[in-house]
Amino acid sequence: MSTLKQLGIGMLGYAFMGKSHSHAWKSIPTFIWPPPAVPKLIVIFGRHEDRVREAMIRYGYKKYVTDWRKVVRDPEVDIVDNGLPNHLHKDPTIEAIEQGKHVVCEKPLGRNAQEAKEIYEAAKRSSVKTMVAFNYRFVPAVMLAKKIIDEGLLGKIYHFRARYLQDWIVDPNFPLVWRLQKEYAGSGPLGDLGSHIIDLARYLIGEPSAVSALTKTFIDERPLPDDPTKKGKVTVEDTFEAAIEFENGAMGTLEASRFATGRKNFNNFEINGEKGSIEFNLERLNELRVYLKEPDERKYLEGWRTILVTEKIHPYIKFYWPPGHIIGWEHTFINELAHFLDAIVNDKDVAPQGATMEDGYKNNVICDAIIESAEKGKKVLIKY
Repeated sequence: MSTLKQLGIGMLGYAFMGKSHSHAWKSIPTFIWPPPAVPKLIVIFGRHEDRVREAMIRYGYKKYVTDWRKVVRDPEVDIVDNGLPNHLHKDPTIEAIEQGKHVVCEKPLGRNAQEAKEIYEAAKRSSVKTMVAFNYRFVPAVMLAKKIIDEGLLGKIYHFRARYLQDWIVDPNFPLVWRLQKEYAGSGPLGDLGSHIIDLARYLIGEPSAVSALTKTFIDERPLPDDPTKKGKVTVEDTFEAAIEFENGAMGTLEASRFATGRKNFNNFEINGEKGSIEFNLERLNELRVYLKEPDERKYLEGWRTILVTEKIHPYIKFYWPPGHIIGWEHTFINELAHFLDAIVNDKDVAPQGATMEDGYKNNVICDAIIESAEKGKKVLIKY
């Protein structure tokens, strides 16, 4: 292990994404051996000193800080991992790039396309490696779906329909957290969940050309987190629906909601082509459902098949368990960050497997077009 290159990690944020990414950085050498480099957990940032100190101990970082600038300027840090809320994506990411750090940033890249463009422009001016953390590109079943499409097994693509549904804010007494405020989040489930299925649409099908959308806020006011006796205004949508046209002629629908009672993390897409179809459900992430119109007189054998994507021939599975031993949601981050390490150490392109800052910018453009379409009540053309 002493002969392996080591890269210092500076983590921005200690909550949901901080935990997910820290786990992945620590796990890379356990599963992916030899790793492109061994991640060294150098420093973690958080605003609340007691909590970030606890995170430092819990996740195994060398030190903690309460000023993100100390992370991006730390000489021991080679990679800055930005898992902060959306309003803190732009400034830390741009400064980290300008400090010569490699950067992976959580999605959505910006609260809007203008913010995302500024980050993208900073990345273009630099020679460092950058990536947007669209981790569902690294689900082996999704990678298999991409392979099936790229090999032409579905033929011409006709339809892409995707839903990302959760239910965690159905209770009207759920507090007014930052994700429900435009100032901090930029949008509601559009940026939080919809950005994932927009990215999968671009990754699997191609560039969208136009959208027609609706948005709705079901609960306009919610209790303040620090004082439940008072309420504040919800300033983002609670759900969106969009019809989408692709440059290659395919048609699609996109839907995201945090009011889908009973749905916990239902990220589902179906793709229909002239020769077959595929379907994926994140809640069964080790499976890909496939239908192919194969020439076979035995019609009684026709139908959908469920492929358990756990064989060594499947993407990334060789690093984990024996066939049939399923992997979990956390492994998508290991795959993703190992890919980023490989791009850094071996000077490879992050694309097309990983999402670039350009991908992040284009994603934000589509999100903005969906909002514009809903506000104006008309179809909006996608213009990058």
